[in-house]
Amino acid sequence: MARVALIGLDGVPPALLFGSWRAALPVLDALCRAGAYRTLWSCVPPITVPAWSCMLSSQDPGQLGVYGFRNRTDHSYAGLRVATSRDIRVPRVWDLLSRAGGRSVVIGVPGTYPPPVINGLLVADFLTPSVDSAFTCPGTARARVLDLEPGYRFDVTGFRRRDEDSLVADVTAMTQRRFRLARALAAEPWDFFALHEIGTDRLHHRLFPQRVDELADDETAARLLAYYRVLDAEIGLLLDTLPPDTRVVVASDHGARAMRGGVRINRWLIDHGYLRLRTGVPVSAATAETIDWDRTVAWGEGGYYARVYLNIAGREPRGTLPAGRVPSLLAELRDGLGGIRGNDDRRMATTARTPADLYRAQRGIPPDLLVLFDGLACRSIGTLAGDEVFTTENDTGIDIANHSMDGVLVVHGADVNLSGDAVGGVAEPELYDVAPTILDLLGLSVPETMIGRSLLGRRPG
Repeated sequence: MARVALIGLDGVPPALLFGSWRAALPVLDALCRAGAYRTLWSCVPPITVPAWSCMLSSQDPGQLGVYGFRNRTDHSYAGLRVATSRDIRVPRVWDLLSRAGGRSVVIGVPGTYPPPVINGLLVADFLTPSVDSAFTCPGTARARVLDLEPGYRFDVTGFRRRDEDSLVADVTAMTQRRFRLARALAAEPWDFFALHEIGTDRLHHRLFPQRVDELADDETAARLLAYYRVLDAEIGLLLDTLPPDTRVVVASDHGARAMRGGVRINRWLIDHGYLRLRTGVPVSAATAETIDWDRTVAWGEGGYYARVYLNIAGREPRGTLPAGRVPSLLAELRDGLGGIRGNDDRRMATTARTPADLYRAQRGIPPDLLVLFDGLACRSIGTLAGDEVFTTENDTGIDIANHSMDGVLVVHGADVNLSGDAVGGVAEPELYDVAPTILDLLGLSVPETMIGRSLLGRRPG
């Protein structure tokens, strides 16, 4: 069985990795030059949770029943819960490999806390509360991990509210620790090795350059480039420890782009009569306690995209919207949200789509409408502070970048065609194509349930 190593870099866009910064990153540049590389289109929404599970299962968010970092657990008004590994009920690459008798080493891949059972060794993801938690499979590996890296970090705290210097230092140290651990655990027997680094995403939200078409020429962007140089060197050290016949895949789950502002989704819904607040209650946000549910037909949530929910009679506890009115109201909302203008009075390039538009199934409790504001140049703001719908203020702290649909894919050590010629004329690969490609590289069959296709040129099945 062939060996495949996946190096996951969270939120890295082609503009950085394949653009002018590439010359400053000799390891990644060499992988590109000696392999194949291309933009990797993400899922909707392009969010770390669920994107990595979509990538490694080749299932869309609707099939997973995971529509973002937080998801409704029921049709109550306060039932949002952070998605964990227990919400991923479909096999991922390491599960399919285990069934074939193969072993995996998995480090930090989102969707792995609490740690699922694996044939091999797994270190859980950035949602792990602390090293005091049970974060490995097998459980006995926890002591070994902490012996190898006593200061191991799953994530950094408060990345939107800290000064740049301390944040860069903290993220850099976290990344170096993770790669040191990865080099040590690469000595384990494995057929599939997967490492995920969250540091890229964390720094993008604070240091993303306004211009990515040339090398950093300002202090903030230079800090980010310095981190990328460290990351590139760490990747090189890791590659030196892998067996020489290893096929290497570098991928990101989504990209990043400069963010120019946000849309107060609930302010817009209030202004247009879809959402009503209780009278006499001081309000800074639309919450289960402050909304007048008996006069509300729709409400929304903040985030990198907007989730709009309908207050449907017979579904929500105090639903007001007759089921027969749902299609027409969704059409109204799509038209209205598509007409929102920014502070320059330019109409935004906004898309609002239903789960049925986007997904092959709608498991769990999806939003009734998923809204991407201005091509993801703007985020959704959950708070109500101020009377304006458009704002340049963020409700979660400093954040200068939103996620984007364009990630990256590099395949090295295999005869793979990313131009589209070998895969039916599809010009650019999608997130869902990564798992079939890895399985193909491993010499395993691709299940017919996977919605992507192998980029080696063979169809699933």
